[in-house]
Amino acid sequence: MKSKILSIALAALVVAAAFTFVGKEVKVDTKTSEIAWVGKKVTGQHNGTVAIKGGALEVENGVIKGGEFTIDMTTINVLDLEGEYKGKLEGHLRSDDFFSVEKHPTATFKITSVNESEQKDATHFISGDLTIKGITNKITFPANVTLNGDKVNAKATFALDRTKWNVRYGSGSFFDGLGDKMIYDDFELSVNLSSL
Repeated sequence: MKSKILSIALAALVVAAAFTFVGKEVKVDTKTSEIAWVGKKVTGQHNGTVAIKGGALEVENGVIKGGEFTIDMTTINVLDLEGEYKGKLEGHLRSDDFFSVEKHPTATFKITSVNESEQKDATHFISGDLTIKGITNKITFPANVTLNGDKVNAKATFALDRTKWNVRYGSGSFFDGLGDKMIYDDFELSVNLSSL
């Protein structure tokens, strides 16, 4: 009797294992993945990059189920300036006027949902929690995601309102009389993410 119960239990475990799929963690390739940014003001704009320090995607049956990424804020780089002006702007962006990099050297993005899109210019909508300067806000943006076996590539371009993360320097929403020194609240991010 005991051996019969043991056999049934073992058979049940084998069947359960056959129908249970454990999601795979796919690591981000930090050498090829990057975030480009554009910040605009009344008199022009600046652009640059910031590096992805690390992260991983959770992939299950060819579908992205989640993931988390760390952004290295100490790598804020200005591409449209050179020399002294480049150094000054990078220093200002890293200061407490903007991203307080000394106090908050990293930012994080944690995916909470990935949904297919019916739009022509995006395959998915990605939602998650973006933490900058210790402040977390939920964001959703369209992205083009391709999966080829264990390889994942995702590209997305979207705008964020910097004031939601207490980055208010030069914001016309908070300060009067800025004139042509006003910096627009929205800044644009272009994310290119590849897996190893």
